[in-house]
Amino acid sequence: MMTFTKAQVASLLATGVDFLVTFLLLRWAGVPPVAASAKVTFCGATGTLCGGVTHFMVSRTWVFNAQEKKWAEQLNRYALVWIGNLILNVSGLYLLSSYTEISHMLAKVTIAIIVAVFYNYVLQKRFVFK
Repeated sequence: MMTFTKAQVASLLATGVDFLVTFLLLRWAGVPPVAASAKVTFCGATGTLCGGVTHFMVSRTWVFNAQEKKWAEQLNRYALVWIGNLILNVSGLYLLSSYTEISHMLAKVTIAIIVAVFYNYVLQKRFVFK
């Protein structure tokens, strides 16, 4: 149960990094004023990437204590799981937002929790950092 709790803390930390980087790029870093949607996409993608790197490092060293294993192999497996995570989150958000009366943010939080517990944690424990 302790590993599960640590994994959820790592996920919250990574989410915080993601949102903070996105916010800072959008508000203070003077990202070039290209089309608004391109700017938001760039900042969001950069935030997501920073959150993913944070999550990988914290999971490898603190959550699963797997730093004695080769990091490149872990990183490759992590990337595969991360791509699946992205697909599940985007698809789930689309489905819940399109076919229910749930608000966009509530749908995002709901899908994020489901994917974090039943997909990310299981695959990171049994595949990425085994």
